[in-house]
Amino acid sequence: MSAEKIISTDANEIIHLTSSQKSKATSPARVDINTLLNRARKAKEKETRSNLIFLGLICSLIAVVGLILSF
Repeated sequence: MSAEKIISTDANEIIHLTSSQKSKATSPARVDINTLLNRARKAKEKETRSNLIFLGLICSLIAVVGLILSF
Protein backbone atom coordinates (compact mmCIF):
# COMPACT_ATOMS: atom_id res chain seq x y z
CA MET A 1 0.00 0.00 0.00
CA SER A 2 1.35 3.37 -0.87
CA ALA A 3 0.79 6.68 0.82
CA GLU A 4 0.02 8.55 -2.37
CA LYS A 5 -2.44 11.39 -2.19
CA ILE A 6 -4.95 11.59 -4.97
CA ILE A 7 -5.58 15.20 -5.93
CA SER A 8 -8.58 15.95 -8.06
CA THR A 9 -8.24 18.89 -10.43
CA ASP A 10 -11.74 18.84 -11.86
CA ALA A 11 -13.19 22.31 -12.23
CA ASN A 12 -16.55 21.10 -10.95
CA GLU A 13 -15.13 20.04 -7.59
CA ILE A 14 -13.31 23.29 -6.82
CA ILE A 15 -15.36 25.48 -4.53
CA HIS A 16 -15.21 29.18 -5.27
CA LEU A 17 -16.24 31.72 -2.66
CA THR A 18 -18.24 34.66 -3.81
CA SER A 19 -17.47 38.13 -2.50
CA SER A 20 -20.46 38.07 -0.12
CA GLN A 21 -19.33 34.80 1.41
CA LYS A 22 -15.82 36.16 1.92
CA SER A 23 -17.05 39.28 3.65
CA LYS A 24 -19.36 37.30 5.95
CA ALA A 25 -16.62 34.87 6.86
CA THR A 26 -13.90 37.43 7.53
CA SER A 27 -15.73 40.39 9.08
CA PRO A 28 -16.65 39.83 12.73
CA ALA A 29 -19.73 41.43 14.22
CA ARG A 30 -19.10 44.77 15.87
CA VAL A 31 -19.24 44.88 19.64
CA ASP A 32 -20.35 47.93 21.58
CA ILE A 33 -17.78 48.74 24.27
CA ASN A 34 -20.44 50.31 26.50
CA THR A 35 -22.35 47.03 26.59
CA LEU A 36 -19.22 45.17 27.65
CA LEU A 37 -18.41 47.76 30.32
CA ASN A 38 -21.96 47.62 31.73
CA ARG A 39 -21.79 43.84 31.86
CA ALA A 40 -18.47 44.02 33.72
CA ARG A 41 -19.86 46.58 36.18
CA LYS A 42 -22.92 44.42 36.91
CA ALA A 43 -20.73 41.39 37.53
CA LYS A 44 -18.50 43.41 39.87
CA GLU A 45 -21.53 44.76 41.78
CA LYS A 46 -22.94 41.25 42.15
CA GLU A 47 -19.60 39.98 43.46
CA THR A 48 -19.32 42.88 45.91
CA ARG A 49 -22.88 42.32 47.16
CA SER A 50 -22.25 38.62 47.78
CA ASN A 51 -19.01 39.41 49.61
CA LEU A 52 -20.84 41.87 51.87
CA ILE A 53 -23.54 39.29 52.62
CA PHE A 54 -20.92 36.71 53.63
CA LEU A 55 -19.12 39.29 55.76
CA GLY A 56 -22.40 40.19 57.48
CA LEU A 57 -23.16 36.54 58.17
CA ILE A 58 -19.70 35.97 59.65
CA CYS A 59 -20.01 39.06 61.87
CA SER A 60 -23.47 37.96 63.00
CA LEU A 61 -22.16 34.50 63.81
CA ILE A 62 -19.31 35.95 65.86
CA ALA A 63 -21.74 38.22 67.71
CA VAL A 64 -24.13 35.34 68.50
CA VAL A 65 -21.31 33.07 69.65
CA GLY A 66 -19.95 35.93 71.81
CA LEU A 67 -23.37 36.46 73.41
CA ILE A 68 -23.79 32.75 74.13
CA LEU A 69 -20.34 32.44 75.66
CA SER A 70 -20.76 35.55 77.82
CA PHE A 71 -23.71 34.08 79.77
